[in-house]
This record gives sequence, structure tokens and C-alpha cells, in this order.
Amino acid sequence: MKKELGIGESFDAIHLDLNYAGRDMGMFLIDGFAKDKILHYLMKLLAGLDPEQLDAEPLTKLMKTYLPYIEISTEDDLDKTVFWVLSGATALFVDGIDKVIIIDARTYPVRSPSEPDLERVTRGPRDGFVETVVFNTALTRRRVRDPSLRMEYMSIGRRSQTDICVSYIKDIADPHIVDKIKSSLKKIDTDGLPLGEKTVEEFLCGRGWNPYPTVRYTERPDTAAIHLYEGHVLVIVDGSPSVLITPATFWHHLHHVEEYRQRPIVGAYFRIVRFLAIWMSVFLLPLWFFFASNQHLLPEALSFIGPKETILIPLLIQLILVEIGMDMLRMATIHTPSSMATALGLVSAVIIGQIAVAVGLFTNEVILYISFVAIGTFATPSYEFALANRIYRLCLLFATAAFGLVGFVIGLTLWIVSLARIKSFNIPYLWPFIPFNYRAIRDVFLRAPMPLKNRRPSAFHPRDPDR
Repeated sequence: MKKELGIGESFDAIHLDLNYAGRDMGMFLIDGFAKDKILHYLMKLLAGLDPEQLDAEPLTKLMKTYLPYIEISTEDDLDKTVFWVLSGATALFVDGIDKVIIIDARTYPVRSPSEPDLERVTRGPRDGFVETVVFNTALTRRRVRDPSLRMEYMSIGRRSQTDICVSYIKDIADPHIVDKIKSSLKKIDTDGLPLGEKTVEEFLCGRGWNPYPTVRYTERPDTAAIHLYEGHVLVIVDGSPSVLITPATFWHHLHHVEEYRQRPIVGAYFRIVRFLAIWMSVFLLPLWFFFASNQHLLPEALSFIGPKETILIPLLIQLILVEIGMDMLRMATIHTPSSMATALGLVSAVIIGQIAVAVGLFTNEVILYISFVAIGTFATPSYEFALANRIYRLCLLFATAAFGLVGFVIGLTLWIVSLARIKSFNIPYLWPFIPFNYRAIRDVFLRAPMPLKNRRPSAFHPRDPDR
């Protein structure tokens, strides 16, 4: 144990050489993970033992009588014992006993649950997932008090030994989906998961170059609970505040919990507006570019489309420059301290909105339409989905610039075909649009009152289809 843990080399690896009840004992732990008060209390109880109290069946007496603690177990494998100590537990070796006593009195540095920045709501709970897997499972169980809720533990990474929890409601989730997800997780063969859930996602979702996410992320426990009741499976990775929801279709990335925090008619209106904003973020620029380049095809009522002044730089170059500029601004915002974010916004607005137009670098219409596109991008609930839409928008813009209307139609067709070929754990990505399901597609576009949502999504093959 001293060799494996690097006792004497790592300052935080601690070995206590003890003697209680006439027996030599050794305690191994990692400084910063152990709960000092609990260990001090247990050591005080051991110090009060007499030798004759451990003469017969010492292991049984220690486990059932003299070590009164909830999370206590035994281990007879050295490698697993090292794993437990590195995970934060305390290992107690007792002379004359051929098993190690594992005392799971561990604690982790953790921040308090707070509302996620990407999934804010006007009304609703303000707690969110944190970086500790035990806290996240507790936040989930608080909302799902179903006895069939399962939290299955596994460790991934030859060196990192990262804790992962697979969560699902056994009486609802399709066992084939659960088995496929657990099998995919067990096949992950790597030395560590430094990027946490993102590394897990890339192993789960294959090695293709598809930009669209086939899992959904959430940092809200209520959102995770909603998907558990629908038959989804959660993958919780220790060290990450984001929980993976699997499987996830195209439409899951377009819904937001805010729609269900309002009255049904208000939520339905918000959903329609959000869908319009998302479609606008994808198709507005290619369509505007096509009509601006072919103004003779415009009816009289739309004659205002397209620049009327002299253009110094081709429209396609302007759009590409603005797209790159928006991405640069987004990255700069991420790396800018909060106290300087307002100043960055003012600078970018002056440079892009005024000076660039004044010197003829951009036209006013380009700035106007890219602003609408940016608003639609920010209105997309899923950040990963918004980035995928950005990639497709650029491809559609290039196709339209190269081949005109034919390029736009072909680009749109290839987009739909490519999405239709995607599957998330054998669930069609465009379901219920392809294959078509009227009842489900109605729920996609309209936020129905909760009493009317009495059926679970049939594509997930839930064991209990009725809510």
C-alpha cells in the first residue's frame, strides 16, 4: 500500500501507524478527502477497546459493533483497495485480519447548487447540478422518489478511474436502450477522461463528423427528472455539472423548460416564436443572399431586399467576414472577465455597427440580417445544437452562392437526408417527423396542457406507456 500510494513521495497521501486493543493497525487516506471528525470519533472508539474484545471473530465485531458507521465495507483485493483510497475513502488494516475495512467517510471540495447560466427560467427552482456525482444523484432523487429509479455505478479510465452513474427508471425505460448504453460505456478504453462528459459523449456517439449532437446536456435537475419520466437514460459523470440525456432526437434540442413554467397558451406561443427564431438563424442568410443577388426574381412588395448603394466588397465576402467576426466576438466574450464584458460589447457595437459600415466594409443590410441570425442562435436552447446550425448555415450559404436556387434546394435536401440517417441509440433522429407520428409531432410544435400529456413517447418503447 505504501508503494502503490507513494507514501513519503506525495505529501497528501497519509499513512497512520496505530495500535489499538493490542493489535497493530494501519490507516491509509488522502488528505482533503477524509472527514476528520468522523475518523477522530472512530479512532477514539478503537482506543477504548480491550485486547480480549477482539480475540474471537475480530472482523465481525469491528464491522457490526465497534465501528458504528453507515458506509463501511470490506475488501480483499489490493488494487481495489488502492482505488477506494484514491477515491477518497479510508482503508483500515488490522493485524490478524485478512481483509481491509473500507470506511467511506469522504468529502469533496464542492460549490453550492446554483442556477445554470444556459438554462435560466423566470419562475422555477434555482438549483443546478454541481461537479460532484453524489450531489447530482441526490438532486435527482429529490424529484424522482420512484422505488424503481436506478443509479448504477461504474468506473471508467485506466488511470483516472472516473466515477460514472447511469440513471433510469426501471419500470419505464426500455431495457434494450439501457443495456446498449451500459455496454457502450464499458467498452470505453482510455487512460482518463480529462474532459469529463464530452469525452464520454464522443465515445458513445461514434467517430463520425456529424456536427449535430445525439445526446442532450442539462444542468437542471427538473429537466433531468422530466426526461427520466419519459423513458430516457441519464449519464452522470463525476467532475462535471452537465448531465447527458440519452437518447435525444432533433426536436429535444429545441424545447426549453421555460415553456412549461408558463400557462399552456403562453408556453405554446413561446415555442412557436423559438422555432421561428431557430429556422431564421439557419435559413435567413442564404435566402437573403440569393434574393439580393437575383433581385429581378423579387415581387414588387419585396423590392426593398438587397443593397441599393454601390458595393465595394462582394456580398458573400461580407457575410463570411461577419460570420467570422461574430465567432471571434463569442470566443472573446467567453475569455473576457465579467467586469469587462460590457466594455467589450460597446467596442464591438461601435466597430461593427458604425465604423465598418461608414468605411464601406459592410452594408447596412448585412449588419441587420446577421443581427437577426445572432438573435435566433441565442434563442436556441441547446448550445451544441446552435453551433451545429452555424456550420450548416455556412455550408448552405456556399451552396447557394455557387449554384443559386438549385444549390439552396440541394443543400436543404442533403441536410434533411443526412439528419434522417442519424440515429441516437437506434432512435431515428428526426422522429416523429421521419418516421411520421401525428400525435407526437403535434406535441413537438404545440405545448399541450400537462393533463393531456398522458402518453410517453412511443419511439423509446417505454415499458409503461401511460403516464
